[in-house]
Amino acid sequence: MLNPIWLETYLTLIDTGHFTKSAEKLHMTQPGVSQHINKLEEACGHALIKRDKKSFTITEQGRLVYQYAKTLIKDEQKLFDQLNFDDPYSGKCTMACSGSVALLLYPKLLKLQRQHPNIHINLKAAPTQQILSDIKHGLIDQGIVTDIPNESFYDFEELGCEELCLLSSISANSNKDWKTMLSELGLISHPDAEHYLSLYFKQSEEQALKRLDISKIPVIGSVNQIGQILEPLAHGIGFTVIPKSVLESFHSPELIQILKANKPVMETLYLVRRKNRELPARYQVLNSLIKAVWN
Repeated sequence: MLNPIWLETYLTLIDTGHFTKSAEKLHMTQPGVSQHINKLEEACGHALIKRDKKSFTITEQGRLVYQYAKTLIKDEQKLFDQLNFDDPYSGKCTMACSGSVALLLYPKLLKLQRQHPNIHINLKAAPTQQILSDIKHGLIDQGIVTDIPNESFYDFEELGCEELCLLSSISANSNKDWKTMLSELGLISHPDAEHYLSLYFKQSEEQALKRLDISKIPVIGSVNQIGQILEPLAHGIGFTVIPKSVLESFHSPELIQILKANKPVMETLYLVRRKNRELPARYQVLNSLIKAVWN
């Protein structure tokens, strides 16, 4: 890498066109200026100026080095401007969350982007472990997860809770025992179904559900699009477990019934980022909106 001090001396010499003026401007001696130029020429392997007594002309190689040095200074100034400029209403925000949270959150994020067009929001739907991995490897800046992450790698704060609901079509006979009813209905699976079922069976305080083996419940269909999970139920097919917010945003909630358990099942949500990572000011605006959803 070329010495930046030599490059600065060279730029000054070309801009002033005189060794003495360059020395005065740089607070150097004239032999010091000559020494910098000689060292720069040696490093480049080419003569950069053609000397003629007290004057000089720039060589073709010298013009290339001059433009290179100018570009370096310009890029350095651009970098400093970027470091000193942190507009809370401008820049890219990258985050991930579950599909159900995305369904709830994204319309509100779009409102923010409409109010501030220079904020660019990139939202990805993914399971908790994928979100944490993406944050750890710098692929996204933050995420919303449902498990308390490892404090050695992540900073996090509790956002709030969302209710999980066990759902079926309104035509399902809910008077049967849990095992018979769910086995006859069959599960409409989705990427988070096993996690939600496990949590629901554990927290619902229904002893019959706690005894159920999730792996033995017949799966009669699956879909990985959050907005489509309830479509089979609306057509009288199967059951599933999903956050209540998904039901509330469904186009025909009247076709779905909630299979009530003894106790509401709540899942805690956490806003997480990489340990000791200070995010740009725009994330303060974004996160104020996110927190308001659960407050």
